[in-house]
Parts: sequence; structure tokens; C-alpha cells
Amino acid sequence: MVRTSRRRIGAGALTALALVAMPALAAPGVVATVEPSASAPPAPTLADTLARAQMYEYGEGAPRDQPLAAALYCHAAIAGSSEAAFRLGWMYAYGRGVERDDGTAAALFRLAADAGNTFAPKSLAQMGGAMGFLPDCMRPVAPPLADATTVDLGDGPDPFADLPPWKQRIADLVERLAPSYGIEPRLALAVISVESNFDSRAISFKDARGLMQLLPKTAARFRVRDAFDARDNVRGGLAYLRWLLAYYRGDVELAAAAYNAGEKVVDRYGGVPPYRETQEYVARVMRLFPSDFHPYDSSVVAPSTVAPPDPGGGK
Repeated sequence: MVRTSRRRIGAGALTALALVAMPALAAPGVVATVEPSASAPPAPTLADTLARAQMYEYGEGAPRDQPLAAALYCHAAIAGSSEAAFRLGWMYAYGRGVERDDGTAAALFRLAADAGNTFAPKSLAQMGGAMGFLPDCMRPVAPPLADATTVDLGDGPDPFADLPPWKQRIADLVERLAPSYGIEPRLALAVISVESNFDSRAISFKDARGLMQLLPKTAARFRVRDAFDARDNVRGGLAYLRWLLAYYRGDVELAAAAYNAGEKVVDRYGGVPPYRETQEYVARVMRLFPSDFHPYDSSVVAPSTVAPPDPGGGK
């Protein structure tokens, strides 16, 4: 493939560019509060955004601006357009306006295929098994940066100190993301180890998916678009752990039990439920993360009625 010089922007800047270029579009999840005006144009539809992206991608009706096209496609993909995800995938596959990245292209084709795009499966097959992450502009929004988490894990050996390279890549990802959620990385790694053994393509008989085995309803709850995307999955799992630790006031056993069986089940039984699977799951997590308590953010959610008294670890 011959590659010519093109103007490119980093993937992390796409969302900001899209919002600057589209003053009429609100950021995803934000409701615009604009006073109605008789002269104000109607807000652009998803079809309008997709058409504008194609116009800038190919220079038809406007000067070609592929970075702006990528930003518009990303905005439309966040809003649920499988066509936008598919077209953005090809921009990453060919390096049009963004840095070429076959892994990101494959992740976008997979997302488009799962959403029903008829051309995406063939395009995904052409990527030769490439694996990667969705672009930064499509990541779930992380909560405000939390203070560094400190947990006393004793003097025992670290079970994640000498991982094979393919697991270490996941561990490195967790190390980068976990502090933003106020989560000790070793707790997240314990969950990943027990849930999927670091397999980003794992699927359970209950349809839990990816590294942290997110059920579809849990993925939707924490804004995960592609549970098989390692970064997307880990962010969703970290957000869920953050919520559970706040709900159970830092009680790691209760949080782990709820991660496995659901918080409603834990609340109904007033503690770890009498299910062999859940009890063994909790024991395995606790062997890898030997601390009964984890600091938590009390502002996340009101505590469960079965949570222990506040130990003073909430902030």
C-alpha cells in the first residue's frame, strides 16, 4: 500500500474537534439548554452528521478535510450509527486523517458488525485477526480523578509480578486506568484473573463478555460500547467496582460477591449468598487480593442496608 503525506490529528483530539466544528451538536449524554429562537436552524440529525462527514472525507461540496470527517464519524458512531463506525474503521485502516491502526479499524468493524452493518463482517475478515481498541473519542467517560488508593496487602508475594507478555499487556492497561477510578490495580487484576484468565474474547454461558465479564445490561449501565474491546471493557469493569465498593462501604467480600451474583442477591441474603459458585468466586478473589477493606468514594451512591458501618475510609 502506497502511503502519501496527509494531515492527521491524534485520536484523543477527535471529540474536541467535533464539538468545535459542530456548535449545534451537544456532547453525548449532555442536553443542550438553548433558548428557542424563530431564526435558529434545526439541530442536525444523525443522517445530517453522517452526510457532512462523507462530504469532508471525499471533498464533495466542500474542501476535503479528513480529520474533520473522522471527528464527525466518531460523533455519529457514539450516537449509534453503524455506518459511521464502519466508515471510521476504513479511515483507520488506510490512515485517512488519523494515524493508521489496524487494531482500531478491526474494533470499529466489529462494533459495526455487531450493530447490523452488512458490509462490516467482510471488512473485519480482511483485517487478518488484528485486535485493538476503539479510538479514544469513543471511550466511556471516566469519573473525576480520585486520590491515589492505598491498600495494605501484607507481605505475601504478588501473584501478578511475573506475568507472561500477553497478560502483562493487560496488566499495564489496568495499571494506567485503575487510579482514575480510585481502584487498587491488584483488585481489578484479581477480578480479571478469576473472571476470564485475561482472555479479552471470553464469553460465559450467561453471555458475560470480555476481560471483566460484563453482562450486556452491566455494559450498558456503565457506557461500554464494545465489551470485547480490552480498554472499553476494563473501564466498564472499573466503574462497576467503584460503584460496588461505595455501595458496600469498602467491604471487598461483599463487593466481590455482588460482582459475581449481583447486588440485589447480596442484599437479599444480607451478605455473601449461599451459592457455591459465588462463595468459591469470593474466596479466589480474596486470595489474590488479601484485604477485607478497600477505600471508597461515598459520593458515588448511597450505601446498601447490609453494608458494614462506615469505617472512616469513605471520602
